[in-house]
Amino acid sequence: MARVLMFGRLADLAGWRDRLIEAPTVSALRAHLDSLDAQLAEALAGPGVQVALDQVLLRGDAPLNPNSEVAFLPPMSGG
Repeated sequence: MARVLMFGRLADLAGWRDRLIEAPTVSALRAHLDSLDAQLAEALAGPGVQVALDQVLLRGDAPLNPNSEVAFLPPMSGG
């Protein structure tokens, strides 16, 4: 199972910050998370939300393994 981390507002919407979830790919993981809560799905699809796989920012999809860590990062603010 992949370790899934939520940060900031995303964690508040999910109601958790760290959870183990079984999914074969990042896109399948996102689909699973989307099915759990419409507000969370909307927030994850929002502008500026980034996904890190094993502490590397990810663009697109990637396979997951039992040791994967997937972090959902809210938009950064500041200057």
